[in-house]
Amino acid sequence: MFPIHDDTERIHGRPYLNYTLIAINVAVFIWEAIATSFFTDQKAVAEMFLTYGTVPDDLFSNFPASGLNIVTSMFMHGGIAHIIGNMVFLWVFGDNIEDKFGRVKYIIIYFGWGAAAALLHSVFAVSSGDGAIPAVGASGAISGILGAYLVMFPRAKIHTILMAFFIYTIRIPVLVYIPFWFVLQLILGIIGQLSPVGESSVAYLAHIGGFIAGAATGLVGRMVLLPRITALAGKGTAYRPPVKKVRPKIEDIVTDSPPEVIEGQDYYEVIAEIRGVADAADINATYDPASRLVRITAKGSRKYEMTAQIPDGAANPTVQYVQYLNGIARIRLSK
Repeated sequence: MFPIHDDTERIHGRPYLNYTLIAINVAVFIWEAIATSFFTDQKAVAEMFLTYGTVPDDLFSNFPASGLNIVTSMFMHGGIAHIIGNMVFLWVFGDNIEDKFGRVKYIIIYFGWGAAAALLHSVFAVSSGDGAIPAVGASGAISGILGAYLVMFPRAKIHTILMAFFIYTIRIPVLVYIPFWFVLQLILGIIGQLSPVGESSVAYLAHIGGFIAGAATGLVGRMVLLPRITALAGKGTAYRPPVKKVRPKIEDIVTDSPPEVIEGQDYYEVIAEIRGVADAADINATYDPASRLVRITAKGSRKYEMTAQIPDGAANPTVQYVQYLNGIARIRLSK
């Protein structure tokens, strides 16, 4: 399941901090690729990750000096698939967390989630004998974003690409999508702990630690923000709770666009401007002999009701067909 976007509207404009985090991650990855010949120079890769990654043994033995590596490791990735996956999740879910908490709080809790993820992973890595293996990636912090998102936007739906024989998109409720992701991390984390030392290349426990920290932050955020919203509303201030932006459906009936009637040798043609319908099947035209009027109705994003006067002397014309192209309907009647 590959998320594309969510349906949660932002209230406070563009998420420039989230954009900046993505840009920094991409810039650092480009530097990594250049310095390691796109990760083919294994010696350079090892030296880079040992220098800037989070090495669990070193984290506990040289703390607080080694604490800076938690920050640097959060902007490093071990391959193209690693960074693409992380940046897609950061793009889809991070903007709403920034919008909810504000830029200052967002950057603080982002690093906090990354630190919580690194600490949980390091504790288990040292206890299992993997303490010398460096950990890199923004996955821990982004897992925190997922945890907070689940708590703060439980009614959201995630537009997701599914690949099973065919590629198609569906909308999955966040209450299904993120818990499924979390259970998967738990299963893979348990499998990783049961694997021989050094064989697990993904720090799933970091994902779990970041997620738990994010969910806890989201709960605190709801406990603090919602009472504040209620209090502001009760004091009669200018505050208004955020309202989801829904594109309005136009239901007004359009009657003020008179059609044009063209008379040919053996036909009449009514030309009418009709916007917002899919095709000619959405347009209905009938001729009333008593009034010599062609009555036209159409329904799409707008509803149309209009009439066209057929010239005097018309015998009993009948509607032959309706054509529709680029907002213009052409209705042909035989004489």
